[in-house]
Formats: sequence, structure tokens, C-alpha cells
Amino acid sequence: MTVLVLNCGSSSIKYQLIDPAGPARLAKGLVERIGEADGVPDHATALRRVVDELEEACGPLDELGLAAVGHRIVHGGDRFAEPTLVDDDVERAIEELAPLAPLHNPPGLTALRLARRELPDVPHVAVFDTAFHQTLSPVAYTYALDRDLAERFGVRRYGFHGTSVSYVSREAARLLDRDPADTNLVVLHLGNGASATAVRGGRSVDTSMGLTPLEGLVMGTRTGDIDPGALFYLHREAGLSVDELDGLLNRRSGLLGLAGANDLREVHRLAKAGDAAAQLARELYCYRIRHYVGAYLAVLGRADAIVFTAGVGENDSWVRSHSLGGLRHLGVEVDHVRNSFASSRAQVISPDEAKVAVLVVPTDEELEIARQAAELVTGA
Repeated sequence: MTVLVLNCGSSSIKYQLIDPAGPARLAKGLVERIGEADGVPDHATALRRVVDELEEACGPLDELGLAAVGHRIVHGGDRFAEPTLVDDDVERAIEELAPLAPLHNPPGLTALRLARRELPDVPHVAVFDTAFHQTLSPVAYTYALDRDLAERFGVRRYGFHGTSVSYVSREAARLLDRDPADTNLVVLHLGNGASATAVRGGRSVDTSMGLTPLEGLVMGTRTGDIDPGALFYLHREAGLSVDELDGLLNRRSGLLGLAGANDLREVHRLAKAGDAAAQLARELYCYRIRHYVGAYLAVLGRADAIVFTAGVGENDSWVRSHSLGGLRHLGVEVDHVRNSFASSRAQVISPDEAKVAVLVVPTDEELEIARQAAELVTGA
């Protein structure tokens, strides 16, 4: 069985041809800088390049016996709680949800439509980043906003990174040799975007991102949590428009706003060189993680592990150590020798006697999308 996975962003398309049972990577690649002066002009051209690269590597796509094409769609609102076979009605629903994810849903939808046109006889499956968090209770997803207004416009917590958290939660349970249905975790997906999720028995019960991916942890260019009153203040006193505030919070804040760099490797370099702003930025980054870990340990009541994943989570031992520093009284401790060992495989980085294990589990969103797509089309 072979599944083509398309992970489309605002300026890139990642693709992989996967045997989800293997999971063998038959081909993979990336087309980036879409719409930029030195890149391809649009997503249609980019997808054509994807098809050309795949056919050069593997032969004509219509002869590969594709079981499905899996598409990562960021926002499914409250309409999509599971992988969904795409038809014209699903396309329209994804388009209607675009205001909730204006940077992500439109390019994903463009790639979806083009791929359906290119491969009309292959099932296309939409896998939504928000779907994993549809298990949140009303207490966890409701904002204390005027009820009628919130219901009219769908203002609630949706959460993101669900595809990654779903994969990582199962892999963490496997590493612990536990049944996922009896495993409680705090999953920290730390990349340029960052989120924390409390997972009880394989189900999301709370998560840091909200209506949009802006809420929660400090990120590469996003503020994370901020007093909404600060926006009104900046509008009145600094004269910033709604669009300017949107750009400020999403693209000019976070580590970039604090330290002048959104890449933690550069922030570390600046901090080690004595840059006070960079030192504050990385301490704040870790403080916010610790803040959410403590909250989610309280939400879960019992936690089996804290799990780091994604680019920063998998590779930055300093962040892992400093994020969990001072939590020994809660049973959380990092073994500094284990933490310093770099590996591409899942590993335990806490002492053997720790009450709460600390794990590093590499994520694999493309494999998770392939598995979910294959399960849907085969019924297995």
C-alpha cells in the first residue's frame, strides 16, 4: 500500500510517498519559496513540480497503485473530528473555515483541488491538525465571552499540532511499554510554532493554542499568551490598525521580537555572547513552558511522562533542561547525561527513579497522515 502525503504551507509544499505499514519512504521532497521572486510563482506550478519529481523518481503516478492521497489541513473548526474523505462538499467546508486560518487553509485547499484534478481516480483524505483536540470538554474549549457572539462566529479553543501529538502520544506509550489508553502525558511540540497538550488515555483534554495558533507558549515569531487589553492600548496610543496588530503578534513578536532572531540556535549564540535581550528571551521561552507543564500536571492529576518533540524539542538539550528545572518536587527531573546525548530515536532522558518520565520522541506528521488516510480508505 502506498500513500502520497502532501503537506502544504503558505510558501511550501512538502511531499512524501509512504508505505504506512513499512514505513518505507519511496520518495520525498520539498518545493519552497512559492510566490517569492526567486521561487516558483504559485502553488499550481509547485504541485506540477511535485508531480514531475515524483514521476522522475518512481514513474507515472497513475501506475503506482496509490491507495490514497493524504492532505494536511490545518483548521477543521468543529466540523471535522476525524480524517475525512474529500468531495466537493468537504472542499467548500474547508474554504468556509479559511477565516480561522487565513495563512494555512487557503494554500492547503489549493493543493487539494489541484491534486484531485491531477489524480481524480485516487481517494483524497483530509487530515486536520485540529481534529485530535475535538475531545476537549466544554470547560476546556470555552472562552468566557458573550455566549451568543461566540457561538455565532465559532469563537472557542480548537488547538493545533494535533497530527503530531497523536503520533507522538502513541510512540511515547510504546516507549514506556504502556497501553496508550492508560497513559497520561504532557506533550510539548516545540518548533517555530509551539504548543503544550495534556493527553489523558490517548485523548486531548487541554491544549495551549486556541482559536488560532497564536495563544499559549512563546514561539519563533508569535507572542503566545498576552493580555488582550494590550491590543486595545496599542490601537489607541500607538495608532496601530487591526492588520498591523495582526502582523505584530504573529510575525514580529516571540523570540524575534524579544531577541531579534526567531531561531533558538541564534538566540543561544547571542545569549552566550552576553546579549541581555537574548538571555531574557530564552529564559522567558522556558518559563512559559514550565508554566504550562505545571498547569497540565494539575489537570491530569497523574502523569506518566512529559514528552518533547519537533525541531526544538528534539534537538535543544538546554531548553529541555531549563524548562523542567525546579520541578523535582513534582516528580519531574532531567538526567543531564542522558539529556546531552543526541539521538534520532525516541529516548528517556529522566533518571530511572523519577516518578514522571521525561522523553524525547521525534515526530512524524507525514507518517501519521499516511496511516490515517490508509485506515480510512481500507477500513482497517
